[in-house]
Amino acid sequence: MLWERLAGLSLTVDGYTLEKLDGNELHGFDRVTTQYRLAGNGAEGVGEDVGLFNEDSEALHAEGPYLDLAGEWTLGSFVEHLATVDQWKVAPPEWEMARAWRNWAFESAALDLALRQAEQTLPEALGLASRPLRFVNSLGLGDPPSAAGIAQRFAQNPTVGFKLDAAAAWNDAIVAELEGLGCVATVDFKGRYGLPVEDEDALVAMYRIVLAAFPDALFEDPHELPAVEELLEPVRDRLSFDAPIHRVGDITTRTINVKPSRIGGLRPLLEIYEWCDANGVAMYGGGMGELGIGRGQIELLASLFHPDTPNDVAPSAFNAVELVDGLPSSPLVLDGLRPGFRWDYEA
Repeated sequence: MLWERLAGLSLTVDGYTLEKLDGNELHGFDRVTTQYRLAGNGAEGVGEDVGLFNEDSEALHAEGPYLDLAGEWTLGSFVEHLATVDQWKVAPPEWEMARAWRNWAFESAALDLALRQAEQTLPEALGLASRPLRFVNSLGLGDPPSAAGIAQRFAQNPTVGFKLDAAAAWNDAIVAELEGLGCVATVDFKGRYGLPVEDEDALVAMYRIVLAAFPDALFEDPHELPAVEELLEPVRDRLSFDAPIHRVGDITTRTINVKPSRIGGLRPLLEIYEWCDANGVAMYGGGMGELGIGRGQIELLASLFHPDTPNDVAPSAFNAVELVDGLPSSPLVLDGLRPGFRWDYEA
């Protein structure tokens, strides 16, 4: 098992610090994440909590490091210990899913530190090779929606396709323009998050247009509505689930979006990779607006386990409102790996 290749790594933890990351300049809106920096034996391991917003972040950083994680561990015993401590001493999470996000930050920092102390890269520890990584740019079309921004981005970076967040306001003209570009790899309906449907008739009309327009695209998280279910029947082999996937038992489609921070732990993540490989389930990676080390970590994982699929792990610079020149093409070659669970791309 893949987990067994990592669980026995020695890990010394002296303590940790918190680092607040502000993505306002990149995204054009308030976006805060926190990096957890575990230190031990003169090395440092870093993981990123993607779930914090400004009001939560202020309380967290005012409290400072609040867990006793110091000691001599294996990575496996550290993960077991982490499951016994209250990671939410400051305040309970507003959303239950935030527990997974924070746990992933601690576990990924611990893996980074253990590998740095062992002077190994993650591919070396797992006995795998990093391969060129196909990635896509994920975004919506604005309000009101327009395909013009997608056309401009595709002209700037013609090797990079798109994962687009669909909306009921999409019409024939917008979808026809997107279809003509030939760059849509995935359409995300965001129908599995429990969000209210404001206009079911408009939503179903949009499904009719979209499902007919993209014969090769994946269709992610469709709504659980009878009228939608009927439309999905001809494309059922191209459906993908994202939001429902937390453990192996959640997998019911032929393709899934694997988000490590949502899964929340190294062992269940590696179990999903192994199960999908053994059962012919295709995977692609997904991000959650990482601002720091977390982006490179999910890019590294995708390059090891599903490099050829439309991975929503584009370098963070692709999340900017206006793209700078000189961004990398797809596929991305992750060269120059250093010991640890990390890979850094500098725009």
